[in-house]
Amino acid sequence: MSRSEVREPRRLTRWWRGRSLRTRMTVIAATAIAVSVFVSFQVASELMDHKLLDTAEDQLHADARVLAAGAERAGLAQVQLPPYPGSGRLVRVILPGGATRTPAGQPELPPVSEDAGRVAKGASTDLLESTDWNDGYRVYTLRAGDGAVQVADLADDSPINEFGFGMLLIGLFCVAGGALIGRGVARAALAPIDRLAAAAVRIADTRDLDAGIPDEGGGEIRRLIQSINDMLAALRESRQAQRLLAEDASHELKTPLTSLRLNIELLIRLDRRGTLDSALPAESRTRLLNDLGAQVAELSTLAAELTEVARGDVSDESTELIDFADVVVAAATRARSRMPDIEVALDVGSVWVSGRPAALQRAVLNLIDNAGKWSPADQPVQVRLRADDASAVLEVDDAGPGIDAADAPRVFDRFYRADSARSLPGSGLGLSIVRRVVDAHGGRATVARSTRGGALLRVDLPAASPPVT
Repeated sequence: MSRSEVREPRRLTRWWRGRSLRTRMTVIAATAIAVSVFVSFQVASELMDHKLLDTAEDQLHADARVLAAGAERAGLAQVQLPPYPGSGRLVRVILPGGATRTPAGQPELPPVSEDAGRVAKGASTDLLESTDWNDGYRVYTLRAGDGAVQVADLADDSPINEFGFGMLLIGLFCVAGGALIGRGVARAALAPIDRLAAAAVRIADTRDLDAGIPDEGGGEIRRLIQSINDMLAALRESRQAQRLLAEDASHELKTPLTSLRLNIELLIRLDRRGTLDSALPAESRTRLLNDLGAQVAELSTLAAELTEVARGDVSDESTELIDFADVVVAAATRARSRMPDIEVALDVGSVWVSGRPAALQRAVLNLIDNAGKWSPADQPVQVRLRADDASAVLEVDDAGPGIDAADAPRVFDRFYRADSARSLPGSGLGLSIVRRVVDAHGGRATVARSTRGGALLRVDLPAASPPVT
């Protein structure tokens, strides 16, 4: 196959793909009707040709029998052959010696064939032949007496041609009508799609996600509209969550930024006046710098937690089969380095889970950090991990004041901080990150009161079978 032959189908494919759905449906409808008309014409032509041929042969047989009956009564040499009327069938009598008789004025027939001569000699009773002589004849030979009679007619294809011309006109009319009907059907069928596209464009222009698309039609159209409305609902929820996150973040950032700005402005103003050393003794300056460092650390923590919340469930980390005990131990090690004054007591057993190691370690670290804020210096934060039926159960408790019953339902909400916790460092995002990570792993996070009087935070994750070694 040459390159030009390969390019032609590609061009046709590109042209077809560039047409609108309405044009495609119109072309398909017209083509289907054209093919149907063509097939119908072929079948009808064959049936009509067969029927006409059978009728002509039956007439030849009937005329030959009449002539043969007269020849047997009067003899082949004496049977009367009426003069040729100028049109119609041709007749001929074959005498025993091979000579022939024809009516006066009749056109010449083709010579007697060898097969017809054998019929006249009694080799067979009859014979139907087709000849290409002149315009083409059908000749029927029938044994009669000591010879035979022949009846012939001219093969006439004019009825078939007339029928074909009529079918062509009908076909063209049907194709044109089919194209119009196809276009009308396409317009009616695609009307819901057009309205759907217009609604989507309107929503894209106005950014009004509350304007849903009316449910109409049925079947695929209804499912498409419902899918788009579900997508719009998800977008509304996402935009609402983004708005709330922005509002909460601006509120949480305002206080540390204001404090940081005031302290820095104070240092700059005293430095410009040259009174920094006299106005701020070394002890006060050290305390102020420590406050600045704590505020910067608080802003860094808040920025990291905001980034974690804003990312949602988007993560490049893959899920793998891990020993949850390794994750808990690693998180406790990090917590000890961040809170050297707080003891973290571990009581963990090997429990395998399927999850993202870094995300789970961040959740465990947040649980330990939260407990460390409340736990007295002489009381350790207790971290326990065990297997319970088909779950991996992690418990983190402290000996602090505990969580009030009114605050318990909202502990895992974003930016929520109990009144008693507002004086402590933190943003109110740590436990919300815990719940998001746990939910993403198909688990559950709950809060209760510890037997030591503090808070008991519990995480249940689906356990997995350990790997086969």
